[in-house]
Amino acid sequence: MIYHAPGKKLDRRHRLLQCIIHALCCCSLLLLAACASTGGSTQGNQSPTPTPSPAATSTSMPLPTPTPALCTQSGTPPSTLQVAYCGHAGPVIGVAWSPGGKELASSGNDGTAQVWNAQTGLQLWQASIARYVFAVAWSPDGKKIAAGGSDGSIVILNATSGQPLATYTGQTAFIEGLSWSPDSRYVASGSQDNTVKVWDTLAGRAVVTYTGHSDGVERVAWSPDGTRIVSASHDGTAQVWAALTGKHLVTYKDHKAPVWEVAWSPDSKRIVSGTGAAGNYGPVTSNNSVKIWDAATGQTLLTYTGSSGQVYALAWSPDGKRIASAGDDKSVHIWNPATGQTLAQFQGQTDIIFEVAWSPDSSLIVSASADGSVDVWRFQVR
Repeated sequence: MIYHAPGKKLDRRHRLLQCIIHALCCCSLLLLAACASTGGSTQGNQSPTPTPSPAATSTSMPLPTPTPALCTQSGTPPSTLQVAYCGHAGPVIGVAWSPGGKELASSGNDGTAQVWNAQTGLQLWQASIARYVFAVAWSPDGKKIAAGGSDGSIVILNATSGQPLATYTGQTAFIEGLSWSPDSRYVASGSQDNTVKVWDTLAGRAVVTYTGHSDGVERVAWSPDGTRIVSASHDGTAQVWAALTGKHLVTYKDHKAPVWEVAWSPDSKRIVSGTGAAGNYGPVTSNNSVKIWDAATGQTLLTYTGSSGQVYALAWSPDGKRIASAGDDKSVHIWNPATGQTLAQFQGQTDIIFEVAWSPDSSLIVSASADGSVDVWRFQVR
């Protein structure tokens, strides 16, 4: 399979991240004051940073010089914003809840995966992974965290301590999507080398390599029933395939634009997907859309029209009643998956929102932004 467009897309993202970091450096003193004034967390002096094994650290690309995160929130009633986390030194790309709902894991272009208290914003640990870390996923049993590096590695960390347990290599470009199987045995990784691999964490090896995409894979999601994986790609498709055999089942093409994010409904019958590319340096200028479709047939069921521009972040609430979406309009939209009606909108972050996730009880939403902040919002049913 010929590998093409992702290389240029990575350069654009790299330039975007460099511009953001440069801007943050120029305003470092003001940003420190802003972080302190919003009650942001400390930078992790409570416990020593784990020392990863050589395989868990990129030696060819040094980590960027840390800069303060921008943690200013405005425009949203204070009652909905629960925590603003300022522990990352740059854009935050990945975020995931612990199964118990008490902690959060986040990752970004500062090269770290971090775990912190979802109520207080207190950092519990951080581990260096690679130059950039665009994906992080917490295993359903709560014991492990997977982090994907820009060097193509997947590092499995102890969720309590941050110590590396294993490192998997075999993909040759940025890992941008990670998802665990419901039984916590397997983890799927989507790469800019156009492939998705399924890793058996007990055997310590890849058991499936999916090669159905013709361009970089942005995100992956394992179905709640454990049987299928859906992968989103810059080739303009979302594809559903058998998780442990790689057999292709469905290709969804109705976006007619690069697909950035995918998420399953809790009953494993529907999928929501949205379009995006690489922020201001690789925008999708036409056919931007968020769509819900039948996972078995690929039939479009609903198009959500409440967002403007590219949508990088999607999450279906565990109770099945709501979807959270976000992107370059810098807002989190909460909407009804049956009707498409917007139920709430959270604003406060000042740059692209790359990821959102629901708490296990469906009451809180976390959003990770290129402005360096991770915000926890409370959804209040009206």
